[in-house]
Amino acid sequence: MEYQANYSIWDGLYYHPHLFGGIMLTAALLGLSTSYLSGIACFPTIPYMLPYLGNLQKQKSGKKRIRVYMDGCFDLMHYGHANALRQAKALGDELVVGVVSDEEIIKNKGPPVLSMEERLALVSGLKWVDEVIANAPYAITEDFMNSLFKEHKIDYIIHGDDPCLLPDGSDAYALAKNVGRYKQIKRTEGVSSTDIVGRILASMEDKEVNGESNEMSRRSIESHSKSKHASNFLPTSRRIVQFSNGKGPGPNARVVYIDGAFDLFHAGHVEILKSARQLGDFLLVGIYTDETVGQQRGAHFPLMHLHERSLSVLACRYVDEVIIGAPWEITKDMIATFNISTVVHGTVSESESTLNGMVDPYSVPKSMGIFRILESPKNITTTSVAQRIKANHEIYEKRNEKKEASEKKFYEERKAPATEIAVSLARFAFRRKSDRRNRNRLPEHSSFRRWLNISGKWCCQGLV
Repeated sequence: MEYQANYSIWDGLYYHPHLFGGIMLTAALLGLSTSYLSGIACFPTIPYMLPYLGNLQKQKSGKKRIRVYMDGCFDLMHYGHANALRQAKALGDELVVGVVSDEEIIKNKGPPVLSMEERLALVSGLKWVDEVIANAPYAITEDFMNSLFKEHKIDYIIHGDDPCLLPDGSDAYALAKNVGRYKQIKRTEGVSSTDIVGRILASMEDKEVNGESNEMSRRSIESHSKSKHASNFLPTSRRIVQFSNGKGPGPNARVVYIDGAFDLFHAGHVEILKSARQLGDFLLVGIYTDETVGQQRGAHFPLMHLHERSLSVLACRYVDEVIIGAPWEITKDMIATFNISTVVHGTVSESESTLNGMVDPYSVPKSMGIFRILESPKNITTTSVAQRIKANHEIYEKRNEKKEASEKKFYEERKAPATEIAVSLARFAFRRKSDRRNRNRLPEHSSFRRWLNISGKWCCQGLV
């Protein structure tokens, strides 16, 4: 195939400088200590070789940026999608994301919940995404792969370690793997679009809690939290740091504050955050606690718990910082602490009709003259997205049953039985014993390759 011919020996040096350096150093040492290379007049000696290896690193830094590609349906966008794209971006310099077309999703998985326009807005709004390709195919065909390599200058195709099978049972990424241009990332466990659909469907089966007593509402929340679709996500400080910008506002920055539930993060959230960010230099987002959201919308909300919602908001490119568990009412102390210049609120909101006698959360910023209403660019809410699933619940229930079965099989296969672990350890011990037995002989292939890589690192780091 043509795309294979584009790789020359210099590309090999670029992608494997340590291996090349090891080969050069080993050959030079052999030339000094034996007569192996004495007859080769053109072979460079160490004084000439080291400057060349230094230049190799300079050539590497001057090379084109590595471009990686990852695709997906990105239906019901969640922090698992965001984390996958974060990992993909770490494997290169520029991340190009393909969003699978509605037609391809229907053919391979069933009807999507979000439209192509909404899914494009969500993917484009992520801080790690550099370019987006709309209407990408579900399977990587040879023609599409060639267009990625030639037109979009893609170096590697990325996917998670979970299987992506076509209806005929074949691997959707087989071609990319066969040509050596495939890299894999770790799947983010604890959440999936299938799981979120399950949470919404499960909430349909429960009794509405509007008008219930506090005790009944509390018991209903506890029952909901114990359902099989309750979140399994365990938040860590490391994950939050990975999603954060790590920068605070400057001394004279105009800090804009917007708050909300941001449940089931959707295109409407992205657009209102974009509009809010344009009003200042630093966007601070307050995310309500699960209890506050439950009081506003009912015991079966939020669909995503506080830390899930926080990561989804943090992943948005327009957000600089979040307050995890923001208070319902904005106080003067809060405004002073965060040096807030403007407080904004969108025209499309689910809290307006469900305040249930709660105090106006914006009374203080209104009295200070720093409150502003923003026209919401999209008329989308968490409830309206959930209603799409409820309106076609039979279709999504069947789709979920199939997906849940495949996900269960995947996780079961990932758990290696004790016998497999024992066999692996035995093989490792045998190889170590063989290495010791043969240490006075010529080095075997794997040890020799290890030496080449280590010595190559010494050369490139100037240690030799």
